[in-house]
Amino acid sequence: MTAAPEAPIAVPPKREAIPEYEPEPRGKAERYTVFAFVFIPLIALLATVPFFWGWGLSLVDIAIAGVFYVVSGLGITVGFHRHFTHGSFRANRPLRVALAVAGSMAIEGSVIKWVADHRRHHKYADAEGDPHSPWRFGDDWKSVAKGLYYAHMAWMYLDEKKTSPRRFAPDLLKDRDVVLVDRLFIPIVVLSLGAPALIGGLVTMSWWGAATAFFWGSLVRVALLHHVTWSINSICHTIGEENFEVRDRSRNVWWLAIPSFGESWHNLHHADPTCARHGVLKGQIDISARIIWAFERFGWATKVRWPNPERLAAKRVSL
Repeated sequence: MTAAPEAPIAVPPKREAIPEYEPEPRGKAERYTVFAFVFIPLIALLATVPFFWGWGLSLVDIAIAGVFYVVSGLGITVGFHRHFTHGSFRANRPLRVALAVAGSMAIEGSVIKWVADHRRHHKYADAEGDPHSPWRFGDDWKSVAKGLYYAHMAWMYLDEKKTSPRRFAPDLLKDRDVVLVDRLFIPIVVLSLGAPALIGGLVTMSWWGAATAFFWGSLVRVALLHHVTWSINSICHTIGEENFEVRDRSRNVWWLAIPSFGESWHNLHHADPTCARHGVLKGQIDISARIIWAFERFGWATKVRWPNPERLAAKRVSL
């Protein structure tokens, strides 16, 4: 009697290696679109000086621009950055959707693209592979000047490589709510740009009121928010204080704390990326952290990762 042949050992299939970049490079149309979104609002911002003196600005315009700046800015800092990118807290479904929409209104890219780029930045911070390090060209002043411009805005239309969402944001690709908001990015952009004009026109009951509200509440607001956000990539990786040990060149820049809602306490963020509060030292105002604290009190946010004293002490730079 012969022994039955042994069953072949099942070999698990090899796991597909997901590339870090999209197979297709950035097309010309995409690069020109990004270029337009970068420079048209910037031109509008530069035009505010003569526009401000004597005409074209009212309390209505200031109020509209302020509200949209706060909503879209916190959408980036609390939503896109601390929640979606780093998981600093868990948001219930309505808050999660609201944060995705609010962040999209900043017109800094769709939620999945933004998160993928930022996670790639943290993986390679100030090293080869970082999409926007100001040190990519060298340490001498000419190279740093070139690198600052590149890190601030040029990387968005000069970088040929597109970050792969499948590699860096697979969790968001599985979230139907986030995917839907991501696909609705263009309509949200239209809403973000058009709503200030509509509100201004209705409040003043004039076409001129609509025009000035569009200028201040749409163009200038977007330009200002863009440059504040981009300053975290450029300025906060070049100058400032290092209070915590990091493997990159992230620094704290105090004068950007208010307009960036606390994002410019960037050194601690790179030392402890999942921490919900970036300004952890005395006097470091962190508006985004206070908003997250309010969400937690209302029961909308749970499992908030607040600073751990022991972990902070271990990373503190000796004075």
